[in-house]
Amino acid sequence: MDYLNSTDLDVAAYILAEHNADVANVADPGAYEPMYYKDLIMEVIKRKNKPVQSMPEAISEIYTQINMDSRFTYRNDGKWGLTEWYPVEKKSSRGSRTISREAAASEKKKASDTHKFESIQENN
Repeated sequence: MDYLNSTDLDVAAYILAEHNADVANVADPGAYEPMYYKDLIMEVIKRKNKPVQSMPEAISEIYTQINMDSRFTYRNDGKWGLTEWYPVEKKSSRGSRTISREAAASEKKKASDTHKFESIQENN
């Protein structure tokens, strides 16, 4: 891969795929190993030889891009994987969404984290 002429997101997706090359095309989504966001971002910076004046700013910029790109999915505990590794939520015959326990727990944690963040912002 030509890292210097690729976007940060393309490099991040490549790193995740490379990180899981031994389980490629496996039907079991539990076989894929997501990466901790900071490890993933630091690897992107390293491979792109990206000049960094402010590390927190560089991490924030790439993290925001990953968060907004549909190729990536948040798994838990600060780890990200590729959306293609995990099955799409299916709709039941009644039209309501059915989600796995893992996805439900993830949504609950996100809501809790959002509430904590908002309360911190209100206090400042």
